[in-house]
Amino acid sequence: MRSSCIAAAMLLILFPVLAVAQYQQAQPGYRYEFPRDHFNHPAYKTEWWYYTGNLKSADGHRFGFELTFFRQAVRRNTAQPSDWDVNDLYLAHLALSDLDGGHFYRTERLNRAGPGIAGVSFLQQKVWNGNWQVQWNSNQQELRAVAENFALQLAMTSRKPPVIHGRNGISQKGAGDGNASHYISFTRLLTSGTIELNGKSYAVDGTSWMDHEFFSSSLDQNEVGWDWLSLQLSDNTELMLYRLRHRDGSVDPYSSGTFVEANGKTTFLSLRDFTMTPLGDTHTSPVDKAVYPIAWRLEVPSCGLDLQIKTPLASQEMTSSERANLSYWEGAIEVSGTRTGVGYLEMTGYAAPLTTK
Repeated sequence: MRSSCIAAAMLLILFPVLAVAQYQQAQPGYRYEFPRDHFNHPAYKTEWWYYTGNLKSADGHRFGFELTFFRQAVRRNTAQPSDWDVNDLYLAHLALSDLDGGHFYRTERLNRAGPGIAGVSFLQQKVWNGNWQVQWNSNQQELRAVAENFALQLAMTSRKPPVIHGRNGISQKGAGDGNASHYISFTRLLTSGTIELNGKSYAVDGTSWMDHEFFSSSLDQNEVGWDWLSLQLSDNTELMLYRLRHRDGSVDPYSSGTFVEANGKTTFLSLRDFTMTPLGDTHTSPVDKAVYPIAWRLEVPSCGLDLQIKTPLASQEMTSSERANLSYWEGAIEVSGTRTGVGYLEMTGYAAPLTTK
């Protein structure tokens, strides 16, 4: 689930695409093959690579970052007579949270593949959109992105094998055959590099998280949005949870998560295994007036977790002044309680439902 489906919703709203039936569905029993499955899956309609992280400079200045690459199929044209044919659209979001400076910077871009403008290549071990890119080199992923006021150059090394979320090879998002995704994460990427911000350079290190999902089904019509989080805890464990919200305010029974132990062993969490409760602190977007709950209590009794989630920077929303259903909040968070740590929180559907009846 992700930050995950916001891009799919955005692209489906903005651009008409061919029927789901013309694409492969996420089905149980999928046999993952790495490193091949870290890259492109054109038989599926929607795919993304999602990087978030919490970094700190030597003097203690804190940052959060987000770099996301989305591929949305528009048509299937195997002949490809021209580089300029639009078979897939490539959307990318880039954001920097200056947590101690109190500022949030964001930008986005949309491209066709064209003659190398954007794409995903297993042969090149690369995902890119213009001069935003992630280059894979064995166990290391190198991220580079340049915007008007800031730039990122980061090297990320995984300390754990990739995590496959869900059961039997799929992360089920709702009732019905194919209403699911293939969902992979790197949950602890040790990260170091440089952040350039408004003419000043910061040498930083910390941890990052990467999600990769591919699927073909669209959102269930009864779902208005979700609350998703990834946590990297101080005892070298990690947690991913998502809570799907219905139009009537209830929580979808297919909401789920994964707990990752220090040795990399994973435990699937169903909705009955956890609770996410807003604590009352909110942020109101000045653009679309959406009210986001930015403090949460998270309980996972089977893992001994009773956590409080808060953010040092309330304003971390990606907003659209023209389409409220394209707005969402995604930002760096801090964790306290039975364990401490950092992470990222994503909340969608608060400005308007992501789907319409």
